[in-house]
Amino acid sequence: MDTNVIGVDMGGTKILSAVVDAEGQILATAKMPTQAKDETSIVIDRISDCIKEAFQKSDVSADTIRAIGIGAPGPLDPETGVVIFAPNLGWKDVPLKTELEARIGIPTFVDNDVNVGTLGEHTYGAGRGVQNIVGIFVGTGIGGGIIMNGELFHGASKTAGEIGHIIVQEGGPKCGCGNRGCLEALASRTAMTKGLQNAIIKKGKKSVITKLTDGDLQQIRSGTLAKALRNKDKLTQKIFKKTTKYLGVGIGSIVNFLNPEMIVLGGGVVEALDEGFIKKIRKAAKKYALPDTLKGVQIVRAQLGDDAGVLGAAALARQRLNSG
Repeated sequence: MDTNVIGVDMGGTKILSAVVDAEGQILATAKMPTQAKDETSIVIDRISDCIKEAFQKSDVSADTIRAIGIGAPGPLDPETGVVIFAPNLGWKDVPLKTELEARIGIPTFVDNDVNVGTLGEHTYGAGRGVQNIVGIFVGTGIGGGIIMNGELFHGASKTAGEIGHIIVQEGGPKCGCGNRGCLEALASRTAMTKGLQNAIIKKGKKSVITKLTDGDLQQIRSGTLAKALRNKDKLTQKIFKKTTKYLGVGIGSIVNFLNPEMIVLGGGVVEALDEGFIKKIRKAAKKYALPDTLKGVQIVRAQLGDDAGVLGAAALARQRLNSG
């Protein structure tokens, strides 16, 4: 009998679900807005509806759906499936696994969304066949995931992989977590945006960014940054030089400490930029990694794009079902 699973990528703005077969082929998808301001039970109802819609579109028989995997934001307990804290959703101690199993009646497994994205790349993307991987996803923030010996590594209190909160500049800019000098505060899209806004508004610097956003600097997106770089905008180039430097510091430190076989770079910023950006990060990492530790470590671009979340969640479902 065919066995299929359902993978769910859950964010602050949208819920995406997909029916995935044993070969990792997506058979059908469904998408709904999260509408996170609604009560928790209503949002969980919506996740359930999104799962059911993907299943109905897939045309597969109900008895072939063996498990559901979910990548959810924020710190959570992957064993109990409780989302401990998800600020984008306004959630605290939400038993997502239990609630969904009660609604759908299928074994459900939950993990952090960036862990799940890393697992997706390991199973179906850039990291296929590689046993030790660190995923770094650069977007609004910077998230990370760790695969050790082919398995997600969670750490003692299930919070391993917070790569965005490695300190790369003592006393540096304040991060959303409360510390100063975190990688996220220096190299995320939010950090780049702040740097551009500060230079243009406070220092009066000229940049094509002003034209690309019609003067509304709140509208800087990853695609805006990519266009500015293609236009050889000096201010954006300067900001990116700083970004690649700090990503190099972070990656060099990770390589020195963990010595993985591969670093997979993903997220909106990486997806929007050309291979030249990856080359610059490799070059920067080389400055900070010990020569022997970097030998044989591949620093590559993620391959799955928007599908990383649902495919990773599907891989999580299959892995946990088989191990349980």
